[in-house]
Amino acid sequence: MGRGGRVDYRQLKAFERKLAKLANADHEKFCEAAAKELAARLLGKVIRRTPVKDGTLRRGWTIGQVKQNGAIYEIEVINNTEYAQYVEFGHRTSNHQGWVNGRFMMTISADQVEQQAPAILEKKLMKMLREAFDGD
Repeated sequence: MGRGGRVDYRQLKAFERKLAKLANADHEKFCEAAAKELAARLLGKVIRRTPVKDGTLRRGWTIGQVKQNGAIYEIEVINNTEYAQYVEFGHRTSNHQGWVNGRFMMTISADQVEQQAPAILEKKLMKMLREAFDGD
């Protein structure tokens, strides 16, 4: 037969309160902030990679609004400059005799951010968890 003993449930109750705090956290706000951070990083990379002739193309980059589509959060990085796609993907020369290679400033920058995204999101998530469990 086992002996009777005393059990202290205070730590378990404290852990329960912290879990409730985490459950009540604004997850939509977290996801929106993460999407904005990734878009800002992409914007910074693509601006640095954009060639400068008169600066119009480089100044043309903007970030759109965050849109939620189910569990997907989308945000656009846009350049409405008329010739942006020709610089990105390449184009014929004006006499149609040659080809100017594309700079792929968006393509390369998007690939870089996509590779970095898991680490960025993990760091952001760990910060949220630390705030939930360390703070009372």
